[in-house]
Amino acid sequence: MKLSTKAKYGLKAMVDLSINFGSGQMSTASLAQQQGISESYLEQLIASLKKAGLVTSVRGAQGGYSLSRPPEEINVGEVLRALEGSTDIMNCVSTVSVSCSKACSCSARPLWLKLQQRIDEVLNDTTLADMAIDYKTQLNRFERAEEENQ
Repeated sequence: MKLSTKAKYGLKAMVDLSINFGSGQMSTASLAQQQGISESYLEQLIASLKKAGLVTSVRGAQGGYSLSRPPEEINVGEVLRALEGSTDIMNCVSTVSVSCSKACSCSARPLWLKLQQRIDEVLNDTTLADMAIDYKTQLNRFERAEEENQ
């Protein structure tokens, strides 16, 4: 499974919203700057997330975006499906429709199904809160390493 830049930046924006959860709205400009992407591209990503009910918005000078639910209640699988449409590694493992005429006689399909199951488990068991904690831990390690190198 190869994820697009849409998934990469959309998920990172959701982690930023997760870290900010409960502290008000985050502006498009602030989120875009943190991601190093244009505001117009971020707006496209947010539109998909908003349509999926994962993000809410408030208009106006103090407006911006926030998570629609606590970060502990939003899993990575939901976010990626909102951005990508599917997290299937191959058409033959789709839960919607199998588009391979050889799916029933394919010797490799059992492996692809196991792999898809494990990927789905990780994506569905990992929340935005988990990612925020991991990100903060990573930043702390980086900062300590930087201090030690000075």
